[in-house]
Amino acid sequence: MMKLTRIQDHAIQALMAGIVGAETFDHVFAGIRFDEIEGTMLYAFARNEDVASDIEDSYSPLIAAVASRVLNKQVDVVVVMPKVLQ
Repeated sequence: MMKLTRIQDHAIQALMAGIVGAETFDHVFAGIRFDEIEGTMLYAFARNEDVASDIEDSYSPLIAAVASRVLNKQVDVVVVMPKVLQ
């Protein structure tokens, strides 16, 4: 398991913001933290359960592609959990 650095977390966030646009990013991704990678699974924390589910359902493939590029490591699965489980 590898913890992401703050720079890696922010790089994924910045690229996602550029792709989905500022309004969607602020509405959906506000408060997200990309935390760690284990094998090909990326773990992230969102502000609540509904948002975590929405991000996982709607944006996982896009996040996986962006994270693979930033981390220079294959990401196949994105697991988004609410911050209360952190």
